[in-house]
Amino acid sequence: MAAANAPIVMQEVLTLPSIGINPQFITFTHVTMESDKYICVRETSPQNSVVIVDMNMPMQPLRRPITADSALMNPNSRILALKAQIPGTTQDHLQVFNIEAKTKIKSHQMPEQVVFWKWITPKMLGLATQTSVYHWSIEGGSEPVKMFDRAANLANNQIINYKCDPSEKWLVLIGIAPGAPERPQLVKGNMQLFSVDQQRSQALEAHTASFASFKVVGNENPSILISFASKTSNAGQITSKLHVIELGAQPGKPGFTKKQADLFFPPDFADDFPVAMQISQKYSLIYVITKLGLLFVYDLETASAVYRNRISPDPIFLTAEASSIGGFYAINRRGQVLRATVNEETIIPFISGQLNNLELAVNLAKRGNLPGAENLVVQRFQELFSQTKYKEAAELAAESPQGILRTPETVAKFQSVPVQPGQTPPLLQYFGTLLTRGKLNAFESLELSRLVVNQNKKNLLENWLAEDKLECSEELGDLVKTVDNDLALKIYIKARATPKVVAAFAERREFDKILIYSKQVGYTPDYLFLLQTILRADAQGAVNFALMMSQMEGGCPVDYNTITDLFLQRNLIREATAFLLDVLKSNLPEHGFLQTKVLEINLVTYPNVADAILANGMFSHYDRPRIAQLCEKAGLYIRALQHYSELPDIKRVIVNTHAIEPQALVEFFGTLSKEWALECMKDLLLVNLRGNLQIIVQTAKEYSEQLGVDSCIKLFEQFKSYEGLYFFLGSYLSSSEDPDIHFKYIEAAAKTGQLKEVERVTRESNFYDPEKTKNFLMEAKLPDARPLINVCDRFGFVPDLTHYLYTNNMLRYIEGYVQKVNPGNAPLVVGQLLDDECPEDFIKGLILSVRSLLPVEPLVAECEKRNRLRLLTQFLEHLVSEGSQDVHVHNALGKIIIDSNNNPEHFLTTNPYYDSRVVGKYCEKRDPTLAVVAYRRGQCDDELINVTNKNSLFKLQARYVVERMDADLWEKVLQPENEYRRQLIDQVVSTALPESKSPEQVSSAVKAFMTADLPHELIELLEKIVLQNSAFSGNFNLQNLLILTAIKADPPRVMDYINRLDNFDGPAVGEVAVEAQLYEEGFAIFKKFNLNVQAVNVLLDNIQSIERAVEFAFRVEEDVVWSQVAKAQLREGLVSDAIESFIRADDETQFHDVIRAAEGTNVYHDLVKYLLMVRQKLKEPKVDGELIFAYAKIDRLGDIEEFILMPNVANLQNVGDRLFDDTLYEAAKIIFAFISNWAKLASTLVKLKQFQGAVDAARKANSSKTWKEVCFACVDAEEFRLAQICGLNIIIQVDDLEEVSEYYQNRGCFNELISLMESGLGLERAHMGIFTELGVLYARYRPEKLMEHIKLFSTRLNIPKLIRACDEQHHWKELTYLYIQYDEFDNAATTIMNHSPDAWDHMQFKDVIVKVANVELYYKAVHFYLQEHPDLINDVLHVLALRVDHTRVVDIMRKAGHLHLVKPYMVAVQSNNVSAVNEALNEIYVEEEDYDRLRESVDLHDNFDQIGLAQRIEKHELLEMRRIAAYIYKKAGRWKQSIALSKKDKLYKDAMETCSQSGDRELSEDLLVYFIEQVKYISGKKECFASCLFICYDLIRPDVALELAWMNNMIDFAFPYLLQFIREYASKVDELVKDKIESQNDVKAKEKEEKDLVAQQNMYAQLLPLALPAPPGMGGPSMGGAYGPLPVPPMGGMGMPPMPPFGMPPMGSY
Repeated sequence: MAAANAPIVMQEVLTLPSIGINPQFITFTHVTMESDKYICVRETSPQNSVVIVDMNMPMQPLRRPITADSALMNPNSRILALKAQIPGTTQDHLQVFNIEAKTKIKSHQMPEQVVFWKWITPKMLGLATQTSVYHWSIEGGSEPVKMFDRAANLANNQIINYKCDPSEKWLVLIGIAPGAPERPQLVKGNMQLFSVDQQRSQALEAHTASFASFKVVGNENPSILISFASKTSNAGQITSKLHVIELGAQPGKPGFTKKQADLFFPPDFADDFPVAMQISQKYSLIYVITKLGLLFVYDLETASAVYRNRISPDPIFLTAEASSIGGFYAINRRGQVLRATVNEETIIPFISGQLNNLELAVNLAKRGNLPGAENLVVQRFQELFSQTKYKEAAELAAESPQGILRTPETVAKFQSVPVQPGQTPPLLQYFGTLLTRGKLNAFESLELSRLVVNQNKKNLLENWLAEDKLECSEELGDLVKTVDNDLALKIYIKARATPKVVAAFAERREFDKILIYSKQVGYTPDYLFLLQTILRADAQGAVNFALMMSQMEGGCPVDYNTITDLFLQRNLIREATAFLLDVLKSNLPEHGFLQTKVLEINLVTYPNVADAILANGMFSHYDRPRIAQLCEKAGLYIRALQHYSELPDIKRVIVNTHAIEPQALVEFFGTLSKEWALECMKDLLLVNLRGNLQIIVQTAKEYSEQLGVDSCIKLFEQFKSYEGLYFFLGSYLSSSEDPDIHFKYIEAAAKTGQLKEVERVTRESNFYDPEKTKNFLMEAKLPDARPLINVCDRFGFVPDLTHYLYTNNMLRYIEGYVQKVNPGNAPLVVGQLLDDECPEDFIKGLILSVRSLLPVEPLVAECEKRNRLRLLTQFLEHLVSEGSQDVHVHNALGKIIIDSNNNPEHFLTTNPYYDSRVVGKYCEKRDPTLAVVAYRRGQCDDELINVTNKNSLFKLQARYVVERMDADLWEKVLQPENEYRRQLIDQVVSTALPESKSPEQVSSAVKAFMTADLPHELIELLEKIVLQNSAFSGNFNLQNLLILTAIKADPPRVMDYINRLDNFDGPAVGEVAVEAQLYEEGFAIFKKFNLNVQAVNVLLDNIQSIERAVEFAFRVEEDVVWSQVAKAQLREGLVSDAIESFIRADDETQFHDVIRAAEGTNVYHDLVKYLLMVRQKLKEPKVDGELIFAYAKIDRLGDIEEFILMPNVANLQNVGDRLFDDTLYEAAKIIFAFISNWAKLASTLVKLKQFQGAVDAARKANSSKTWKEVCFACVDAEEFRLAQICGLNIIIQVDDLEEVSEYYQNRGCFNELISLMESGLGLERAHMGIFTELGVLYARYRPEKLMEHIKLFSTRLNIPKLIRACDEQHHWKELTYLYIQYDEFDNAATTIMNHSPDAWDHMQFKDVIVKVANVELYYKAVHFYLQEHPDLINDVLHVLALRVDHTRVVDIMRKAGHLHLVKPYMVAVQSNNVSAVNEALNEIYVEEEDYDRLRESVDLHDNFDQIGLAQRIEKHELLEMRRIAAYIYKKAGRWKQSIALSKKDKLYKDAMETCSQSGDRELSEDLLVYFIEQVKYISGKKECFASCLFICYDLIRPDVALELAWMNNMIDFAFPYLLQFIREYASKVDELVKDKIESQNDVKAKEKEEKDLVAQQNMYAQLLPLALPAPPGMGGPSMGGAYGPLPVPPMGGMGMPPMPPFGMPPMGSY
């Protein structure tokens, strides 16, 4: 069966390895799945963790580092339960965590180990220990509660499941145990069922179980069912059963009948057993899943088998219910998570077609609301209706799948049924059934409501609507509106009958709800009409409604202007204004007309409102000129100004300043252009200069930037308003930097008499033009000179100020300025006064009045410039006497002394305060020697050098430079550019230094000469100092300097200095000499100072004479010297000499270089001697290793053996590897044998061709690499025996097997390789790879052994690999066998058919073809057998009968022309009633004239072209064939054709029976006429006439029969018919009479009961006149009590018979 048509669909949701789960953890103990929401996997490596897979996001697993023995995810929420054993005990610690909240919910320590646990509900955990079962709620703080003890049958069982029913009243624990000894592989299942209410257990044999609830017909409460599956073995007989039983049957209620069914396991699954069971409540199906992947599906109600298939090739160990889809999830060992669901499109056709179980198909379709059973349900409904089983028909219609019978036709059908008296009408039965089942559709709701409304039972409608039993519609609302408007409105709303809802809201005056509802449903009502309606009753309500409309999405449905007009028509100006203000607040251009309108109506009626609107500035698109005019008329001048756009209009209005707020007018000016604003300001000044000046000034201040300051100034100047100019510029001054503005302000302030402001501005402002301001103030001749003083003092016009004040006789202001304002400018004042020839007394008094505040330097300069310096003598002496140390004071005093020649040398040498540079400069032209004195005192180097050079005072200069000891000064005077350098050097050498007794001065001079790079002059100087017995002759530094200078400047004189001088730094000077390439001088210095190492280094490194170095080493005999010589010899490649020198030096430090050099020159004999010396001093692995290597190089193997036996630190492993790499295999052999490195020893022996020894070494090494090396070497040497020994140790490693095989095969050693593999089969560690590789080798080189090998070791082969090999080598028979073993039956079948000469075997092919998954192979097999083995085709088709499409098979055979060939097959499958099969067999039967078989086929199988077959055989030459044609016509309902054919063949009995079955009165009476007409021609027709009356008795009318018999003289033949007719009618009359009597009796009894009831009520009315009448049925038992029945007066007077009390019949007398 194709997967697409299967009733159960399997789908792989995910694979656990694909999300990172290690396959080793995909087991029952590591994986849990409590529901279809989560999978939980517990991992123990590489670290302990728990992986949570959310099935909604399977590719995003949540991994947490958690250590636990078990983990369970809650079925519904992200709650994780963990179980871990406490170390050292048998107790378990249980914890429950909320993962989302990251909190612990609960924990508990169990006193015994929990062997199994499970979430039995979202709030409850079930815990099973070795002895008991507990329930643990995660809510509250309760501990686990013991439920029951485990039964004995579960002892030593592995618990695999625990479940409870929905009510938690029934519990079941399931376990498995090893099977019986005679069949241990069949696992035994045990189950313990426990009743919580009864506290009792029952032990059963079962592998799996599950609970379900099922509603039994006639019982309103669901029954609790348990289903369990078992597979048991008894005396070798295996029984597999499924049981379904009810638990806790309800007394007095219909119960569920126990069901059981067989579980059929195929032969290949003999040891398989159920492991899980899930029950779908959605479809009431039982899913039984076995360990090996079989799925059994059964119906819960009947336990009928529905489906069976293998859903997984790998064992399934875990399942979980998928309740939402009515299926389940399953997990197999491969990690596949499979989901099983019901194929809703195919399951019903599958059950009705393949299983031919129509009743189950209908029931399942009703339960699950599934398609596919429509015809069956309709047919069943018609049958029930025709049988007047209206209740059953109503239930069937109510439960019909997908509501196929919930149609108007069904309602009409029930309506057409006549209502029997005393019975519930079928239509009400139908509606009652529907109400109990669920919700009615629209038509049903309407019809039922019509009945209820007619009976005025509105409360029923309310209840049904509240319970959502009716589907609302507009028609239903119209119907209910006749009785209840509120209820109708609810129905309209639910039915979305929008116009009706709006109308209803309007009627209820709930207009706001109209908008809300219309928006919700997207409906557009007639809003204008609604607004008019509201306006008539409630103006404010109308405003609110209009505003609500304006806020609707998509805009207001009614034009704003229309709404406004509605308000204005009723003079509702305030309401119109309120509406417009709200809707126009968005200020859109298209609302300009409305903005104008709202302003107009308010300017005319409520100007203040209009002013407020304009003040808010919420509108900007109205008609501004129109509004301006209205504002002017209303006296709102400022608003008019704001709206006028023409200058004349503005000028006209603006002069009304008396009615305009000044600030508003100022703000208005800000809206005008510059030109218009100035024009308006001119008008205002013209109209009222004094009155409007303040407004103009304020305006100018506010908008000076826009109007322009210059324009404003011109405006004020035009009207000569200095006051306005003063106030305007006063506000602008602080922010302006325009000099002209500042000047104008000063001018305006001065002219308005604001002298203080003039003084302030001149003092503080930095921006006025000082020259212009000075001239103005001088011309103004203000009485206060302070403004002028400010200007002149700040801007340097002090002489002008002094001259102005002196000439205007304002001497007081001069003294005040000098003394108080700025004494610092007193020198300028003094100078100007001197120029103005002011008396000296006034000037001296002015100077003395200031004294120390007076700056001396500028004062001296002013006086000196005018040659009036002596004027200051008194002033300067006065300052000195006061202790002044001011340099300017002393400078001035010194200049006066020098000019007066009053002992100037004394002043220059003793005065510490004057400036040497200033005074020296003053003296240069007067006396240079005085200038030198002044410069020396102040260390003015440059000035002194210049004056001495200019005046040839070189001796003074030399003495000054030597004494100065300044390096910079020395550098300056000794630089080559100095033209006077030679004269200075001569004076230094001849005079200055010989006179000096200071070493520092000498040293400074020497350094200066060195720095100036004057070596010859320096040598001259030093020879004079050092060699001529001066005080500095033995100076260490000077000797060093002399030699170093000679080295640099005069090398030939160096050797003489070395010999003559002794007190110098030999090592340092020697190094300098060597650096200067004076090697012999350096050698002499080192030799003189006994620095032998440095000396020999000079010989080796500089002079490069190894011979002199060796000679020098022999002379000094120092180890260090020999070591240096040895290094040099080593560098020069004199390795042997170097080794000898190293030995003489006893130097072991350079052994690395020596070893490297010796190896390069191959002087291993000398190296041995050196290494033996080194080894005495060092314990170095390198030394010992090199010694061994050197021994090996000179072939001293015995020394090697002796050496390694002695204590040493050699790294023998590395040494051995090095010897091996250098092909010194004998030495390497010694080393590897000594250190037991068997792997390297084996490699070495291989190189030495000692294969036996190599094998022995490899055996000791026991490593794969070594075995391979030795093996491959033996193969190359054709030592196959040894190679096989090695190979057996290699091939047990899976990874190395293929390499060995390829090595053998590449060298053509096929037989030896096969022998090796065959030997490997017997190894204890033989693995699948060996068996597989041997199979591949057989396939390639020995095919005759291949099949035997495959059959013997099929379970140990890597079948896919061997399949490829067989396919490559064309071993088709073996390939087929492998495909079968690997369960690839599709490939096996294809191989057999494609290579049938080699691979085909009939029995094998039959076994294979039934297991293929590709349906097309079935039909390919049919073609194959048809072509190659037609004699066996029926046998194959019988095997495939349950799997192939019979129609397709018939088509294949029909096209091939061999339909007869498969007749046995078609006969076998005809029971399926397939059209193609039936027609093919019928054709064959017609051709064979086998009418018996044809009649049987037509009777039993009606799925064929009946009319076609009848037409084909109705003219057949055989009578029986024609009779079958008539029979077919009869079955098809073609009565006339059938009767005509029977009459033609004179088969009158058949004709009579056809008439009887047709139910057609006309046909029956025609047949009677036919028989009468034939009497005159053929005898025997009278009997036919009588027979026809008997057979067609129910159809023939008595009057017709009697008429025909009487007219044709056949009364005798009609008499039996008449007797029967009379008897029947007499019986009917009797029944009617009886029914009439019973009906009358019933009427009388009913009337009597009513009378009794009335009498009883009358009695209560007499006894309890004030009480309410008792309702019917409240009398209960006899009311007489102990007093007996109350007497009731007879009521005969009322014309009615007396009634017994309380409606009881009168008691008869005894």
